[in-house]
Amino acid sequence: MLKWFLLILLLVGVYLLFFRKNTPTHKNPKNPKTPQDSVMLECAQCGTYVSSEEVIIKNGKYYCSKECANLQ
Repeated sequence: MLKWFLLILLLVGVYLLFFRKNTPTHKNPKNPKTPQDSVMLECAQCGTYVSSEEVIIKNGKYYCSKECANLQ
């Protein structure tokens, strides 16, 4: 009886070790960057829309490039 119990326990252990799908414990990092986090902002000079990651801020206004920021 003990031999059968140990055999079943060994088979379950092998199954759990090799055949179970490994799921990551931490799927998402603390602050993931997603496309939804980026906002499009309008340039105060020319009206072009620029991503919030690429925008230049000068005197509280948003600009698409250094040229537009220097024209103001």
